Amino acid sequence: MKTLVINAQDTVLGRIASFAAKQAREGNKVIIINAEKAIITGSPKKTQQEFKQRRERGDVYKGPFYPKTAAGTLKRSIRGMLPYKKAMGRKAFELIKVYEGVPKEIKETPIILEKATAKKLKTPKKISLGEISKWLGSKK
Repeated sequence: MKTLVINAQDTVLGRIASFAAKQAREGNKVIIINAEKAIITGSPKKTQQEFKQRRERGDVYKGPFYPKTAAGTLKRSIRGMLPYKKAMGRKAFELIKVYEGVPKEIKETPIILEKATAKKLKTPKKISLGEISKWLGSKK
């Protein structure tokens, strides 16, 4: 089991989530830093409305529960790519840690996923997870 530290700065949310889910299923520990700098492609206004609709869906007591923070949103998207209701999926999900910013205890040099960077995008429409979490009312 090896530990992967991934820098999420200027990377597409879905691509980094699928990479992290695959590595966790293989038994590797995955640490993602700078979650607030990950991006979602598409129209910013439409993306904000979709996240607001998700937060307001359901019941306060029964759910579904969606996070406001950027780290929570990224971790929730990774969970959606794992069979988290089964033992193997729960074990893989426990191997994933997501942080906003860079915590002091991280000593390894982070890798940047070149295939997931926003530099290769043809569309200029994008919004960061940090902007979405502020818009939703996150305190971080």
